[in-house]
This record gives sequence, C-alpha cells and structure tokens, in this order.
Amino acid sequence: MYVCNCNGIRERDVRHAIAAGATRPAHVFKACDSQAQCARCVCDMRKMLDEERQALRFAAE
Repeated sequence: MYVCNCNGIRERDVRHAIAAGATRPAHVFKACDSQAQCARCVCDMRKMLDEERQALRFAAE
C-alpha cells in the first residue's frame, strides 16, 4: 500500500526506515531519498511511528 503517492513511498518503505532508526516523518523522507510534497502522508507516517513506539514500550515491560 502506498503511504505517499507523491513520492511513491510504500508502507514497507516507511517500516524499513523506522526499523533503521527514523523517528520523524522527515527522517522517513530522507531515508527514501525524497521530501514532502503535499504532506498528506505525514499523518499516516506519524501514526506508524507512534505504533512502533507503543510496540517498543510494551516489549520493554
């Protein structure tokens, strides 16, 4: 599934960037060699980042 249609960034690309250490949408764009265009995807990226933080928090308990 595409997260960012402007840059062709897929969900798997975002998850890979997060696994590589991305903590903000800007980091995801940088990892994908792109930049925000219309920024509609930023909310989805933030949601994915928050989900990963929650998963790590629960795993640490």
